[in-house]
Amino acid sequence: MKGVQIITGALCDSVAERAASVPRRRINHNFHRTMEDNPHRFLNVLLKGTYIQPHRHIDPPKSETFLVLEGEAVVLIFDDDGQVTERHVLGRTSEAGRVWGVDLAPGVWHTIAALSDRVVCFEVKPGPWQAASDKDFAPWAPKEGDAAAEAYLVKLVGQLA
Repeated sequence: MKGVQIITGALCDSVAERAASVPRRRINHNFHRTMEDNPHRFLNVLLKGTYIQPHRHIDPPKSETFLVLEGEAVVLIFDDDGQVTERHVLGRTSEAGRVWGVDLAPGVWHTIAALSDRVVCFEVKPGPWQAASDKDFAPWAPKEGDAAAEAYLVKLVGQLA
């Protein structure tokens, strides 16, 4: 049926293969048709070791939701000075039950890191998407590709992996 996209293990495998072939070690599979669509819905496959510079969505303000379909990831929340204020492990089951995901309000400093070799997230956030204004990157964190990024990621994830 036109307009119906099925989320299958084969799709997740295909997206993960594409993620493994790019230096960033992550890739999206969009379900929305254009960057102007609202909302944006996509699979975000993260492979262990990918670094996403902490950021927030403020111009325009956008909320963001992550649901972990496979694997384990940590969402880190920061204050304005770059101190971690919250850690939420998604995809892990504890005595309190499984933590499936997190919904972030606009303006919250955050990042997500893979704890397992492969993490498949379903992500939703408002469109449209414009590269120049989508993220306000944290000035206190290394930029993606910076030599210090790997050590910073290891420090952030620490004993959670």
